[in-house]
Amino acid sequence: MAVGDDAQHELATAPFSAAIADAERLIASADFAETDADLAEGYDYLAGSISAILQLVRAHNKSHPYFVTSTGPYSKMGLDNPDTIYYHAVVEPNGTYVVRGKRGTTTDLSFQVLCGEYSADSVPGGDEAFDDRRLDIADDGSFELTFGPPVERSEGDVPVERSEGHVSVERSEGDVSVERSDPPKNYFVLPEGATTLAVREVYSDWDTEERGRVDIERVDTVGTAPDEVSLERMKRRYSTAAKMLTSRINTWFNFPKWFYLDEPVNTFTAPRQTPGGLATQFSSVGHFDLPEDKAMIVTVPRSQAPYQGFQLGSLWYISLDYVNHQTSLNSDQAQVDPDGKIRMVISARDPGVANWIETTGRRRGIIQFRWQRTDSPIGPELGPTAEVVDIDDVPSKLPYYDDNKIDADGWQARIAARQRSFARRLLG
Repeated sequence: MAVGDDAQHELATAPFSAAIADAERLIASADFAETDADLAEGYDYLAGSISAILQLVRAHNKSHPYFVTSTGPYSKMGLDNPDTIYYHAVVEPNGTYVVRGKRGTTTDLSFQVLCGEYSADSVPGGDEAFDDRRLDIADDGSFELTFGPPVERSEGDVPVERSEGHVSVERSEGDVSVERSDPPKNYFVLPEGATTLAVREVYSDWDTEERGRVDIERVDTVGTAPDEVSLERMKRRYSTAAKMLTSRINTWFNFPKWFYLDEPVNTFTAPRQTPGGLATQFSSVGHFDLPEDKAMIVTVPRSQAPYQGFQLGSLWYISLDYVNHQTSLNSDQAQVDPDGKIRMVISARDPGVANWIETTGRRRGIIQFRWQRTDSPIGPELGPTAEVVDIDDVPSKLPYYDDNKIDADGWQARIAARQRSFARRLLG
């Protein structure tokens, strides 16, 4: 009997279909969706989430992992950084994985092992987070590192031999294994509960920096093929996708409440290490509420950190359109005043300055700075200050206004440059 002949047969996609309906109800009932435009953005966010979840659940292959895009311009989540390419692979604590690649010229390349998943009431632990400065990188940019269980050695071991990122230990009969406290260079221990290896490539100069290449293989399955997909596995896949979708929507609804909305409006927190285990990243966050006739002037020292970036986000906790609008600026893109400070104007109306940050019609949203690849903490003196003014008073509030002015043709050229450089990056 064909599957379709059984009227009582439950469709494999039924859990995911139900989850889409649940997610839509969450979107439709969001208390911060005050306008039709807000709600339309929510539905677009939902469409991107559906697409991303289906891709992610297909990539959830523990036996033969591969890197997949975590978030991007068309499937956003988690206040994605406009300057970053995100990707990840699934891992297991008892597996051993070799990661090979070639370092591009991006400002930062970092790796992070996550334990658990983001949920509506917690963030996953980041037990290991580091950038490429901890790697041995060859002159041609190539590198290799290994992630795996704690390396064991025995009492009376002969010296450990290292070959192609792997570890071998010779033991005498009857030896007792003990855990090494000094894993070899380029070997990183997967902690208990490890689920994900995340990789981030961060751009500062969109025009000249080139992305690299990173791939992964599990050493005990390389050269073999994964099992063929079964009907039961496909049912589990759609069931898993259903849970991931509702969790994703619920989680990012809560993030602004956890880290942003309790702060006084139109202010920034002092710089602090970013929650979630990014050891070399500091952030300063807040939320804005700006009627059309108001503007926020943000002033921040040009940092010596290799990466310093600012962006706006919506209350759906996703980035605004950063390709066709200037809703973000980093220290390479921004105009720096003669006194070494960057002054940006956040507003709905065009103030006629190069460092205009467009709210794209939103009255409320998220504001965030990031500093990355830092060698020392970012202190309060390096953090931003904010002043809300009438939009017509912006020229008198900017000490170098004449140096910052830009006309309509100049602005169009600025946006065209963003569009072109991003298109090249996306296909790179």
